[in-house]
Amino acid sequence: MSLSWGSVAAVLGLAVPVVAALWEFVLAGRKRLGYRVQLDTTIRDSAASGPATTVLQRMQWDGTNLRDPSVVLLRIENAGWSPVVAGDYVAPASDPVGIRIAFPGRRVVGMTVTERSPQVPPSFFVPGAEGFETTGREVKLPKVILNRRAHYKVLAVLDREEGFTEPEFPEPEVTAGVVGGVRGGNIKKTAYYPFASRQVRWLLASLILVSATQSAFTLAGTDDAAAPLDCAAGTLHLSGSTAFAPVLREAARQYERTCPDARIPLTATSFKGSVDGLETLAAAGADARLTDGRGLGDRLAFSDGPKSDGRPRLLPRPVALSLFTLVVHEDAGVEDLSLKQVRDIYAGTVTNWSQVKGNDVPVHLVSRNPGSGTRTTLEQQVLDGRPLPAVTTPDCAGLDRDRPGRCEVGGTGTLLDTVAATPGALGHSEVGAAAAHDDVRQVRIDGYPATLEGADQGAYPYWQTEIAYTYGEPPADSIAAGFLRYLADEVGKDIIRSKGHRPCAELDKPLLCRPDGSPAGSCPRTAPGGPVRTPGTPSTPGGTRC
Repeated sequence: MSLSWGSVAAVLGLAVPVVAALWEFVLAGRKRLGYRVQLDTTIRDSAASGPATTVLQRMQWDGTNLRDPSVVLLRIENAGWSPVVAGDYVAPASDPVGIRIAFPGRRVVGMTVTERSPQVPPSFFVPGAEGFETTGREVKLPKVILNRRAHYKVLAVLDREEGFTEPEFPEPEVTAGVVGGVRGGNIKKTAYYPFASRQVRWLLASLILVSATQSAFTLAGTDDAAAPLDCAAGTLHLSGSTAFAPVLREAARQYERTCPDARIPLTATSFKGSVDGLETLAAAGADARLTDGRGLGDRLAFSDGPKSDGRPRLLPRPVALSLFTLVVHEDAGVEDLSLKQVRDIYAGTVTNWSQVKGNDVPVHLVSRNPGSGTRTTLEQQVLDGRPLPAVTTPDCAGLDRDRPGRCEVGGTGTLLDTVAATPGALGHSEVGAAAAHDDVRQVRIDGYPATLEGADQGAYPYWQTEIAYTYGEPPADSIAAGFLRYLADEVGKDIIRSKGHRPCAELDKPLLCRPDGSPAGSCPRTAPGGPVRTPGTPSTPGGTRC
């Protein structure tokens, strides 16, 4: 019985890849350390402040403000098929350090492990653990035991070294090795999914090509590798919250890099406030005149809190838990206010900072325009539903420095600049943008700073759920649906965390997306454009604390 060339090619096309895979993963691939650089970005918010201001500028190292901070997230993984134990590391037995990560042109300000596989012992990463430290421009990691496919992630906060003038930083330099590992045992930079060596990949590609040409009916599945599930083609338009804009700008940039057929154009006017974003989305849906339950697949609006009634086709997807803070000019002389004092100030009862043990300076309230989710959250969750006092001047530059008054501005960046330039000014902002502005002070409420821990324990009231809205249900293969999946995936969650927010997917009840210590119905809900209270919400003396 003779075999045709096509049959022989088909048999080879099946047999050789199997043999190659066995060689690569079972024999040669016994031990393999790998790493991925999942995030490497400077932290600036040009919309909120001047070009030299950075989000982490408030952080200090040895008493010095950070000059040009950046954040790097690395994933260290066992990319082979055999466990890696402490004795496998090339470093001497007396040296507790197994992996060294250098950052040319940058010094390490701080670092932490943000994620680890369940089987990775947490004792490797506790403060004071041997081999877990930072020195100058280097992060040192201990000889972590990694079972097959185990991993952990290291988040490092860095600052530019004096004398380094290059506009772009070199990639991190990772040094490590395992005894008996693949290709000399040195740690390798892996692709999105660790696969075979370059030689084996060429062999597999050649055999698949031959098999497909000679016997299409025998072998199938020779299409190009599919894009990630959250990738989609097209143009996506984003609008809404200025507080969440830094997250969306970074996520849009990373999404375009991951998905080459996607475009997310952003301008200085893309984010003008929560209500403006909802109105833009509703108008676009009305212009499209969609029927049969179809939704827009090319637009998303982001709002600080739920929408008000009157937009029945806008559907919510909670994305993150956001923190806000009160900010003052340094001349006010205060850093902590009780909740009652805050309410008295906005009610007009307190008009001079000396009335709350501050300096003898009139109180000037600088607020966002109506439609801002940050402002609505202030009214509902800090001021117990009371509106802000009347505007005394349409232009903040016209505030009388000898008398109290109030003015309004359009964006978070403008508000922070105005507070910094106006003695006695009090304003409100998203925490990350406020931390970036070196000329304003954040105000604690009842002694509690704006932290996620404070919100979880019900001590800090100024927080809100960041919600993405779609017009109707977008098609599953649309760029709007893909971008939402991306924000809920690992890289998207890393970006959200890097800007000071908490991903909803990490909370006990992600669909409600409230602090862990805040049960549903215990806090007032806020809606841009109008207050909404959960039916049956009990009131407590002094207002509801979340």
